[in-house]
Amino acid sequence: MPLFDPKHLAVWSGGQWEPCRPAKVTGISNNTRTLAPADLYVSIRGEHFDGHTFVGDAFDKGAAGAMVDQDSELQGSEARPLLRVADTTVALGQLANAYRNHVDPTIVGVTGSVGKTTVKEMTATILSEAMPTARTFGNWNNAIGLPLSLLSMDANTRAGVFEVGMNHPGEIQHLCEVLCPQWGVVTSIGPVHIEFFDSVESIANEKGALLAALPDDGHAVLCSDDPCFSILQKHVSCKLHTVSLSGFADYVVDYESESGLLSVHETVSGESLPPVAWQWPGSYNALNAAFAVAVARGLGLGWDVVARGLMRYQPLSMRWERSDVNGVQFINDAYNANPLSMRAAVKAFEEIKVTGKKWLVLGDMLELGAHAEPEHIAFGESLALGPWGGLLVVGALGAYIAQGARSKGFADSRVWSCSDNAEVISILKHEMCSGDAVFLKASRGVALEEVVNGIKGLKKEAL
Repeated sequence: MPLFDPKHLAVWSGGQWEPCRPAKVTGISNNTRTLAPADLYVSIRGEHFDGHTFVGDAFDKGAAGAMVDQDSELQGSEARPLLRVADTTVALGQLANAYRNHVDPTIVGVTGSVGKTTVKEMTATILSEAMPTARTFGNWNNAIGLPLSLLSMDANTRAGVFEVGMNHPGEIQHLCEVLCPQWGVVTSIGPVHIEFFDSVESIANEKGALLAALPDDGHAVLCSDDPCFSILQKHVSCKLHTVSLSGFADYVVDYESESGLLSVHETVSGESLPPVAWQWPGSYNALNAAFAVAVARGLGLGWDVVARGLMRYQPLSMRWERSDVNGVQFINDAYNANPLSMRAAVKAFEEIKVTGKKWLVLGDMLELGAHAEPEHIAFGESLALGPWGGLLVVGALGAYIAQGARSKGFADSRVWSCSDNAEVISILKHEMCSGDAVFLKASRGVALEEVVNGIKGLKKEAL
């Protein structure tokens, strides 16, 4: 657990305590629901809320103090001290950057259109085999979440792996000013958040801001197979490590979908990761592992340590999350979706072996702007010749997936356009049988986990 000197907090944030400093601060929080006693509560102003209205609740829960904007009308007291700053959001980033420098671990920044959370988790899990390692909470990768993740590091942290996200131009540069990474990993690039960019190339250049932020003695890790590799490479001025599924690179993946064995060959040494029984299907997951291996090996970890870490990796909730309900296998990959991740995940689902039918439950891919309709139709077209027992879609955009599938010959009788998740549950209840497998994926707003939870809630005889 971190321990903060209140004097440092004032200096780092450019603020001033009113009327006095608290005795100690053991954490930083912007959420009164999860705030712990002796935390500093940070009052963030958002578009639809103002955290200053919850300062009283924070103190009632035992907050050591509250960071508030300079113009706030709140008054501090000895029992409820306030840390007044010019802007709480800016000050939160300043606190995080100063604490990052105070702890001084090796920092790995991870970004990309898809796979960044998985690569972050894989990398942190491997590094934690050898040293105290911090990581982003879940996918807290924005101007609020990243600083809070940094501020949660223990004082003995020697490595930190942090996700850097964006959905508007300029965000990554700002986050890197807080993070100051020595390593930068950029995963696959695709039309994600393209609603706010004019092209995939523009997205690649935005992601390249992480690479541009690396010091001269830093390290960048890129996939040489990626169509945007040459664009990303232009942002690199430090040592570059490459990974690949198919060609020449510093780290080349050897993945056999039939056997599930994964190995990674290290070109410079001629050595390889001893084949491990890899339980996460799909070549994209094998490539994610290669990114993590490149970082771990670059930091001097042995192959035995790397192998142990990979075998210990577990995905976060709703990322290829498996469950069995009365003999039906459900794979909930519905944390989020975009054209790149949707295609890769469906291909991985196609590779798994089941005794019964394979069902697809898919929904809207959001933040695609003018690209939304054609991207959904094109994705639906790609499904037409697959080994599917049926296709169920949810949402206005999901309907375009069904349209595309039908246009390329997917049997109309095996396609259902559903009004909501309850209708999906009703259809699956009557159609699926023991031995079947159901794959679910859509953007977060579709909440497809409701389908899994709803099926689990049905009595066995109702299936």
